[in-house]
Amino acid sequence: KDPLGLSAVTVLLPTRRAIRALKDAFLRRIEDEGVLVLPRLLTLGDLDEDELVFGGAAEALETPAIDPLRRSLLLARLVRAARRDMPWDQAVRLAKELGRFLDQMQTQGVGFERLKTLVPEDFASHWGEVLTFLNLLADAWPDILREEGAVDMALRRNRLLKAQADAWRQTPPPGPVVAAGSTGSIPATAELLKVIAGLPQGTVVLPGLDLLLDGKAWEALQESHPQFGLKRLLATIGIERDAVKPWRASASGTFPARLRLISQAFLPAALTESWRGLDALPAQALTGLHYLEAPDLRSEALAIALLMREAVERQGQTAALVTPDRDLARRVAFELERWRITVNDSAGVPLSNAAPGVFLRLIVEAVGEAFAPAPLLALLKHPLAALGMAPAQLRHLARRLEVDALRGPRPAPGLGGLIPDHPWLGILDRAARLLSLLMASDQASLGELVGAHVALAEELAASQDETGAERLWSGEAGEAALDFAARLIDAARGDSVVSAAAYPALLEALMEEATVRPSFGLHPRLHIWGPLEARLQQADLLILGGLNEGTWPAEAPADPWLSRPMRAALGLDSPERRIGLAAHDVAQGLAAPRVVLTRSARAQGAPTVPSRFIKRLEAVLNAAGLLDDAGGAGWRLTAPLDWAEELDDTEKIPSAGPPAPCPPLAARPTQLSVTRIETWMRDPYALYAQKILRLEALKPLDADPGASDYGILVHQALESYVKAWPVSPPADIEGELLRLGRETFERALARPGVWAFWWPRFKRIASFVAELEGRHRDSIARRFSECEGRLDLDGFVLTAKADRIDRLKSGAARLIDYKTGKPPSWKQ
Repeated sequence: KDPLGLSAVTVLLPTRRAIRALKDAFLRRIEDEGVLVLPRLLTLGDLDEDELVFGGAAEALETPAIDPLRRSLLLARLVRAARRDMPWDQAVRLAKELGRFLDQMQTQGVGFERLKTLVPEDFASHWGEVLTFLNLLADAWPDILREEGAVDMALRRNRLLKAQADAWRQTPPPGPVVAAGSTGSIPATAELLKVIAGLPQGTVVLPGLDLLLDGKAWEALQESHPQFGLKRLLATIGIERDAVKPWRASASGTFPARLRLISQAFLPAALTESWRGLDALPAQALTGLHYLEAPDLRSEALAIALLMREAVERQGQTAALVTPDRDLARRVAFELERWRITVNDSAGVPLSNAAPGVFLRLIVEAVGEAFAPAPLLALLKHPLAALGMAPAQLRHLARRLEVDALRGPRPAPGLGGLIPDHPWLGILDRAARLLSLLMASDQASLGELVGAHVALAEELAASQDETGAERLWSGEAGEAALDFAARLIDAARGDSVVSAAAYPALLEALMEEATVRPSFGLHPRLHIWGPLEARLQQADLLILGGLNEGTWPAEAPADPWLSRPMRAALGLDSPERRIGLAAHDVAQGLAAPRVVLTRSARAQGAPTVPSRFIKRLEAVLNAAGLLDDAGGAGWRLTAPLDWAEELDDTEKIPSAGPPAPCPPLAARPTQLSVTRIETWMRDPYALYAQKILRLEALKPLDADPGASDYGILVHQALESYVKAWPVSPPADIEGELLRLGRETFERALARPGVWAFWWPRFKRIASFVAELEGRHRDSIARRFSECEGRLDLDGFVLTAKADRIDRLKSGAARLIDYKTGKPPSWKQ
């Protein structure tokens, strides 16, 4: 009741999201009661020494944590020292796995010296090679960190937690301390919770401790059980489960039937035979609990979106999707956009998919591919590209460039051949010169690459009204991109030399974990949470989605560094521990007042298997007789699937009949070529579309050269020969044809396949033509190329063009038509 009373209270919660939720709860209380001073709120997951009071232990925490980007690059360098043939991007991804392995060891208090106790001879040969590398790492990594003046983040967190525990053990705080929501999965956290539990005014609130399990079941718990972590935490604190007092909110007995259902569903496997005699489960266990099985992932996402959309219609109701499946989360967010709802997704948006991240990736892709058509156009059409102009003006110029020069087979590399007809490209060419030079070299400094990359990005983003920095780094996504670029420049300091050709893939690998978390424009009552973010959260409607085996729980990941026996020998948690954490998250979600469990029967075209959690629930409900006709109808939820089916249902539109154009006489063509007469007879609509509607199909971007392109090149080469030697051929006819053909091919195409397949064919053509020219050398008076003719037929003009006409000395003429494909038959 004292508005200042809470200021003496310290509350520790597992995540920053839980802190924000508690702050919101206090703010709602303030609206009712007026002034209220908040307690001190701290996060167990990422403590900062500025938030805590350590007494005399602060000097031990002066060493900062190493930046994750810097650590990934340093570890990648060690990986490549052992495997020099490994590409940089793969080395970085393996370095991240290595970093997670280091974090696991340090989190669980396993020192590097323990690695040397593993004997390679006890394991398969390839594990021996891994152990050799890990022992080298154990010797080198501490020295590297010492040179960096930093420590690993997990080790520093352990030190912070230990320092706080030691400080409170020696000098208990004067006010109450409450730690809530943590299962103590981190040993250092468990030790801190032990100290808090022993404080005169300390309270540890355990999340979802099952007080209904009998002693036999409690003793049989294994790592895959949701209560295993709490059992281990109680052992660390030194208290029996029977001594734990129920929290006041859960002692009211609001959901005793549901709690019993959850307890039974997660019984250890050895004790599930007790389900046969299960008859004391009240029907209220199913009240507010539903199961939805969709035929596929799209249907599941749409059904979830409809459930969330329905919640919006109810005054003040909140709804949240909890899922580890990011594909499902993205699909649900996308479906909600059809109602212009931007959902609050705790995972945020990957920086690589946000506008500044895409822009940065497109720049290195375009430069790395020598401004090939597809990446060049993608860059020029990006909303952030301006080249010192108004963005709309650049889009217009880019579209003209696309139609005039980039549709069809790829032009020669670089912008040089395009600048004469499109001089504005010179701005891009000059701006990209430094990055192009760096990426063209075999080896380059990563710092120089990033610096040139950022400078080019700012120059390309500059418009006529704003600087590039103002446009590129503005907004939440821009700030995240700027932070990433600044950290990468700092992380690349020193002798970070990389293969320049690997820079685009390396950048993408480093950018993978950078995230943009929007703060504005989000719906206040709809959320998407991962299992970790959902801890200690509440919603009126909680949807647990993606409950398929292999998704929730996820398959035990393959450890590239240690086998199961190795992990056991070191004292590290087994992969089944993650299943236990996933089971705890599901159990917590099942305790919500209104819960919908969802899964898809097929995903990515393949059948799926229901999660073991679904199977266990249905087994218990069947044993209790709650899934008979009446109960099963309430358990199975189908209405959202019906809504989803009707949502996009449209009336069948009858198919259109064949086109029968009949344009007025004034619109009809009065001139056609001979070849178009054939088209007119074969496909009148094609002639109508081209000559009257004036529609021309755009050639594909970066198209593979086809037979028609080959024919055009051969025609151009032979035309050049006739124009160069109209009267008498040169002494070396074949050599001249090859010279002119090479000029034509080089001017038009730069693809290796052209020279590998087409050039040998042209060489045979040159030999054949040279033989004919030599044979008829004395009979030809003059050669003519591309000769046009026309015939006026009472107002209708028929045109034709001959590839070549030879005027013979005898006064006759020889008409020649070039054919690079199959020649027509006599009938044709």
